[in-house]
Amino acid sequence: MTAVAFRLKPHRKPPIGRMRTMPPANEPCLIRMASRQKGYHHPQWKRHIRRGRIRRAALTEFATRTFTEAFGADNRPEDLQAHLAASFNVARQTTELNDPNVATLLATVDQKLLAYAQVRHQSPPPCVTHEKPIELHRFYVDHRVHGQGVAQHLMAAVHEAAHAFHGRHLWLSVWERNPRAIAFYKKEGFTDVGRKDFYVGQDCQSDRVLVAAVRPSRPDDGSSRHP
Repeated sequence: MTAVAFRLKPHRKPPIGRMRTMPPANEPCLIRMASRQKGYHHPQWKRHIRRGRIRRAALTEFATRTFTEAFGADNRPEDLQAHLAASFNVARQTTELNDPNVATLLATVDQKLLAYAQVRHQSPPPCVTHEKPIELHRFYVDHRVHGQGVAQHLMAAVHEAAHAFHGRHLWLSVWERNPRAIAFYKKEGFTDVGRKDFYVGQDCQSDRVLVAAVRPSRPDDGSSRHP
């Protein structure tokens, strides 16, 4: 599938302007990263738009691997496998990529997928009473690039996608036993508004529901934060 891509690379000149509009929701956005250094360490970035492609099988493999790395040790194998089979398969990814109410955001470096997020129109739980809510459905970052700024850039793209959906607020659910993720979301401006059930296979778990105001589009991306 043809995709609009953001390329992020170390900048030596003043940063260019931010992209003012998102691509159509059924065209996945690729956030491409390039580095002066070996490995995945990125000091500073700038962004421009190019064309790219994404293979559904690669997204399925990445989603399966990152979910397993994050939650595999805390779930029964049969529940984990049931969830992976239902949520992360090529047919499911194809449906989501073709859905105009879903925006899929991908971050890559040297053609390797580092992180992805999905933003969608979805009815929120009752605890979300905010105006024009848009769901941050998925947000996964390869553990090899934790703490290197990838998540912050991906979150900026999430806000732009929500803005393109005419949303005023983002909402998400995160497992109550995932303190690292909760801390990251709160640092990004999300606040806890309640809870909801989340099933992994047959296991009913408790998620915290967090909400943040959608950030307004700004003319300049030089203020992106890095951990």
